Formats: sequence, structure tokens, C-alpha cells
Amino acid sequence: MKKFLLHFFVVLLISNNALAQPQAIVQEGEVGIAIGSAHYFGDLNNNVGLRNPQLTYGVIAKKQFGPYVAVRVAGHSAKIGYADSMVNPVKFPFQKIRNLDFQNKIWEVSVQGDFNFFKYIPGDPEHRFTPYVTLGVGIIKHNPFTYYEGIKYKLRPLGTEGQGQDNSFYSDQAYCFPFGMGIKYNLVKNLNLGLEVVYRYTNTDYLDDVSAVYLPSYINANGLDIAKKLQDRSIGQIKLDGDQRGFSQQKDHYVLAQLTLTFSISSYKCADPR
Repeated sequence: MKKFLLHFFVVLLISNNALAQPQAIVQEGEVGIAIGSAHYFGDLNNNVGLRNPQLTYGVIAKKQFGPYVAVRVAGHSAKIGYADSMVNPVKFPFQKIRNLDFQNKIWEVSVQGDFNFFKYIPGDPEHRFTPYVTLGVGIIKHNPFTYYEGIKYKLRPLGTEGQGQDNSFYSDQAYCFPFGMGIKYNLVKNLNLGLEVVYRYTNTDYLDDVSAVYLPSYINANGLDIAKKLQDRSIGQIKLDGDQRGFSQQKDHYVLAQLTLTFSISSYKCADPR
């Protein structure tokens, strides 16, 4: 009986000691939303102007691996567009004469790594702010369109540069490679506010439906009158097969500048007694 009572009190003492150990907060990750502006760079905006920002919004989920590293999965919707009429006619007379325009709605899903410059622990007043870099890979779906005489036309099915021969239309899907920087600040306890600017490199030159040369003979052979009109909208000129229409050596890109609002998800564990 004495041995039993002794063992009982030893077990009770150990249990109380374990329960008395301080608990540490573990940051498991974040979930939230993003909203901001999207801008395109490509054949219609090769002078890197910022004259036509459009709306973007998205959702973000992050898994945290310590206070410095996280992996995020994000989904975004972004509208982009541009027009040759926006450029300076003195500096870019070719574009002014070409007179093309487009709009596009991009749907993007990406996986990115976030790397904090400083230790970031929501709820800790000493570690509530950090700049960070982010990079990753994603896939996008897009479908450029334009308006002609008040009517909306999807450009991809029209083969405005001769696509469609042997069913070789360009794909409405492409890869993107996000790379950028941001800052984030823990407002209160588990609520975080961030600002980031992330450039998206892509492997397509058709976000704007412009890439290579004019091919009016192919358009005419297929009897697509509207395709002919939307292929060549130039002012005071009639384009011939092989005349330059775009810049095929340069892929199209876009950038998202966003505010993020995320909620930290935390768990608890016993602190390391060491």
C-alpha cells in the first residue's frame, strides 16, 4: 500500500509539473483576401507605361514554417487592357498607326514561397512588422477581347495573325512566374495588413492577341470578314502578309499591386524547458 501511494504521488507531481509548464503560441498560417490594381506589359505597352491600371482581387492561404518562411496558395482574378491610342505618337508612331486595343480577364492560381527579412510573430509587439520577398509558379487562364462598333468580340477564335491553320490556335492557358516584395504589419493580435507588388512573368505572347505579323490572305481565304477588320485596324495604311504587327521575341507580363488583409491561425504547445 505504501509503494502504491508513493507511486501515485510521484505520478501526480509529474502531471502537475507538465500542466504548469508555460504554453507557447505556434503560428500555423494565415488566410485572407487581397485587392488592388493590375497592369499589363507587352506588345501594346512596350514602353513600360503605367497608364491603365485595372482591378484585381484574390484569396490567400499560407502555411507557416517558423517566423521567417511560409508557403502560400493563392487565387486571383485580374483585368488588364491597353490601347495603341494611349502612347505618345511622336515617340511611337508605329503604334499610333497600328491602332490596336484589347482587354483581358485573367484567372490565376499560384504557389509561392514567402521569406521574411525579420522575425514575424503576430501578437508579439516586438515582432509585428517585416518586409518580405515572394516567388513561385502559377497557371493562368485568359481570353482577350475587344469592342468593334459597340460589339464585343473574343479575339482568340478569330485567328487574327493566321492562327487556326491546322487548328493551331494559341492556348488560353499559360504559366506565370510571380516574383516581388511586400511588407506586412500585425494590426491587432491575429489580424495582419500587408502591401505587396508582385511581377508576373509569363510564357505567352498572346495576353493582348498581338505577337507576330499580319496575314490578311489567310483571313480572306477563310471568309472571316470581322477577323480581317480586327486584324488590321491601322490608320491610313493597308497591311500585307508579313508586315510587322507585334514583337514576337518578347513575352507578355503583368504586375499586381495589392493590399492584403489576413487572419493568423495559431495553436499552442508546451514551451521547451531548455
